[in-house]
Amino acid sequence: MLEKWYEEIEAMYEQMVEWRRYLHENPELSFQEINTSKMIGDLLESFGIEVRRNVGGNGIVGKIYGAKPGKTIALRADFDALPIQDEKNVAFKSKVPGVMHACGHDGHTATLLAVAKVLQNNAEELAGNVVLLHQHAEESPPGGAIAMIEDGCLEDVDVVYGAHLASGSDLGSVLYRIGPVSAASDAFELKIQGKGGHGASPHQTIDAVAVGVQITNQLKHIVSRRVNPQKPAVISIGSFHAGNAGNVISDTAELTGTVRTFDEDVRSLIIEEMEQLIKGVCKAFHATYEFNYTKGYPSTVNTADETNILEKCLINTLPESKPVIIEKPGMGGEDFSYYLQNRPGCFFSVGARNEDIEAIYPHHHPKFTFDERAMLHTAKIFLSLVDYYTNTERKEALVNSSTI
Repeated sequence: MLEKWYEEIEAMYEQMVEWRRYLHENPELSFQEINTSKMIGDLLESFGIEVRRNVGGNGIVGKIYGAKPGKTIALRADFDALPIQDEKNVAFKSKVPGVMHACGHDGHTATLLAVAKVLQNNAEELAGNVVLLHQHAEESPPGGAIAMIEDGCLEDVDVVYGAHLASGSDLGSVLYRIGPVSAASDAFELKIQGKGGHGASPHQTIDAVAVGVQITNQLKHIVSRRVNPQKPAVISIGSFHAGNAGNVISDTAELTGTVRTFDEDVRSLIIEEMEQLIKGVCKAFHATYEFNYTKGYPSTVNTADETNILEKCLINTLPESKPVIIEKPGMGGEDFSYYLQNRPGCFFSVGARNEDIEAIYPHHHPKFTFDERAMLHTAKIFLSLVDYYTNTERKEALVNSSTI
């Protein structure tokens, strides 16, 4: 069964590329993916798949029903783009000024569409069901995942898997780990209100710049002295804006930044410590402040059994794969985390680097691209996972194979 699916997905490779390139030429930003959502829904319906539109916003959920009862596995692909000008010199360059697919979401979508068609064509072979989670707005908190979950996208789902193309890893590699793979990603804004005045008379002012500098310096001590060193955390100031003239002491300073953590207790501790520190520094300098902290996506945490199953599938059904167990999680954010807070599953990365076509730039770079053969590799992994959950004989054969 699986070998036949592989042959069918390989025959769809050119179609996969065509879909990907169309999406790349016609990107849409988070929460604005009207045409992309319609395209996905229309294609799934043309395959004969049951489709629910406008799930949690612009999300699309398809469901493939197997001929026999069994587990329901969900597969996720995101489809929003980024506010970045496409600087690649390729025929399928973005046609939308200032907007491009700079993170591989066009490839994720094309891959899952092809997987959907193959599985629908072979639904009579499935002992179980497959839910297709085509998700909007991964790039912009609060994101699309949580809204889709609240709208019932995980109803009757037993396990959930997601993949991300990775331009920083060699083609053929598959990167995964049990436990955290990405950090909780939070943002904060701080406005300091002082008292402006002439640069020659600092004693008559409350220098908002000086207050902001003190806060910036002291924030580093929260991680180094208040957080357990065995629990990673990052506090970064990304912007600091104050004043317009060199001889004027500014009355205001505005700072923005991000906090990255894996442990919820550490996350809560940092919020509390930041508030106390900011309050104390501002009081010492006679300034007032406004502090807004926004929780973003939580940490993405893979469950053990489902990650072991991924590895079994790679080793036993995709010997050409190069499994790579990630030693340490990354500090980036990913709203696949919400699915894993509600269901067991695994989020993994698939290598897509190729120097020959300049697929070497990092994600969110104006020249980002990937080796499109990675889509075929990802599709085969998805098919292998579906086969495991919906093929009793295959599952029994793999149950005693190697694990992480």
